[in-house]
Amino acid sequence: MRSPIAFTLSVIVCLGATLGEARPAMAATITASVNASANKPLVLSKLQDLDLGTVMLGPGVWSNATVTISQLGVRICSPVNITCSGAAQVAQYNVQGSNQQIVRISVPNVVMTNQSDGSKTLTLTTDKPLAVILTNSGAPGTDFSIGGTVIVDSTTATGTYVGTFNVTADYQ
Repeated sequence: MRSPIAFTLSVIVCLGATLGEARPAMAATITASVNASANKPLVLSKLQDLDLGTVMLGPGVWSNATVTISQLGVRICSPVNITCSGAAQVAQYNVQGSNQQIVRISVPNVVMTNQSDGSKTLTLTTDKPLAVILTNSGAPGTDFSIGGTVIVDSTTATGTYVGTFNVTADYQ
């Protein structure tokens, strides 16, 4: 003979199992797309350095004269208080990577130091492309130029000013 407790537990277990099977399904399924993009690593090479040439300071007291070389290599010296001479050239770089990808170009401004007196400096405000579009994969890559502007005045110390800057290229 079964005890009443065993019989009651047996009925509860059977009822619980039956009710569990009778519940409607609560699951749902949806399809999602998966994408992956593989790009070649970027290779950045320097082709030539930036050179503003020679700047002759005029007589008198004046300020805010600019020496500019555009990304296209056009040098402008203004106003008439300064005269520019000598060869000038933009900095040129080549970047290689994956075809049709957009590459951001980052270049900070440059502090140039007078080689005769390290306490004298000029700041070159860089002129660079914000981005370039790679026109092929790998070689020959895409070239771009960097120019800039320096502000001088009648108190600018004579001498050669030199600085360096880091160019960074990143996929956008």
